[in-house]
Amino acid sequence: MSEDSDLEKTESATPQRLEKAREDGNVPRSRELATFTILIAAGSGIWFSGDKLIRQLESTLVSGLSFERSQAFDMSALFAHLGASLGDLLLVFAPIALLLIIVALLTPAIIGGWLFSTKSLQPNFGRMNPIKGLGNLVSSNAAVEFGKAIAKTILVGVVASLVIWQQKDAVLALSVESLHEGSAHLGSLLWISFITITGALGVIVLIDAPYQVLHHANKLKMTRQEVRQEAKESDGDPQIKAKIRAQQREMARRRMMSEVPTADVVVTNPTHYAVALKYSDGAMRAPKVVAKGADEVAAKIRELAGANNVPLLEAAPLARALYRHAELGDEIPEALYTAVAEVLAYVFQLRAYREHGGVRPDIPGELDVPPQLDPLNAAAQATNNTGAMQ
Repeated sequence: MSEDSDLEKTESATPQRLEKAREDGNVPRSRELATFTILIAAGSGIWFSGDKLIRQLESTLVSGLSFERSQAFDMSALFAHLGASLGDLLLVFAPIALLLIIVALLTPAIIGGWLFSTKSLQPNFGRMNPIKGLGNLVSSNAAVEFGKAIAKTILVGVVASLVIWQQKDAVLALSVESLHEGSAHLGSLLWISFITITGALGVIVLIDAPYQVLHHANKLKMTRQEVRQEAKESDGDPQIKAKIRAQQREMARRRMMSEVPTADVVVTNPTHYAVALKYSDGAMRAPKVVAKGADEVAAKIRELAGANNVPLLEAAPLARALYRHAELGDEIPEALYTAVAEVLAYVFQLRAYREHGGVRPDIPGELDVPPQLDPLNAAAQATNNTGAMQ
């Protein structure tokens, strides 16, 4: 059952999948919306520029049907006359054409947004596969498009019939009106019919636009396996990342171990923790932790320190506090300055004793380590507080 669910497209498309689809030119589009907006823009443009348009058409018609006698014998003059008439006509329709271009460019922003992709122009011989073409003819999307075409035809036909039937008396009355009144009345009837029939298409748009968005989202749905595979490709294989992290830790541990021979002292627990400290007078503001570790790493630090004559000092509370509160490469906490200063003083005296002889320095006794910095004391204190509350 788990394998079957992994193969079902139940997951929404990831941002990467949506971006790839967009790069391929695959975005939701509604043809009905584009048709509706173009029709409304064209009708509105013609309506608001109707008077000027009619006058210009009348002028062009009169100019085209009348010409001078000389033009009949001079083709260049005739063509110049026709060109001038055509230019005047184009100037009249230019605002409407500009309006249609603007609307055609703005309509895609409503659904899917603007998109320019050359991949749609690249040859795809898979589209010429007749078997795939037959499959598209009987697909669910083809059935929806067929049903939508039938519904649109029925709706527009019914609305157009109702409009014509309602306006039949007004249409018959045109025959008894004067030319000027009849033309104005006819234009008004045509505008009302156009808006009503085009408004019926708006009902189709209100259904088709959300459907196209939903259909596009369903088409790009992914299986759980595809989501996991995409996550692997984008974030990297978890096993490979784990190996990389392990290698990085190993490299960091090697770099840390290379610093142990340069340390001034290694403070131990004595077996669980080991912290190597280094201090250069004048070059450092405070001693720094150059290496630290627990258990096996602590044993390796002690081994390297012994092999390189780095002093080992057993100071359990200080070792625990340094291990917990001082990060690798950082200066020690200010609260431990006094304790570490006693340790370094002992180390420098021991170094002088080994080089010049004299009296061997005494190993520091109990060091001044604040109890709250010692993890062992902090844990014991928390246990006592819990017992007291109970």
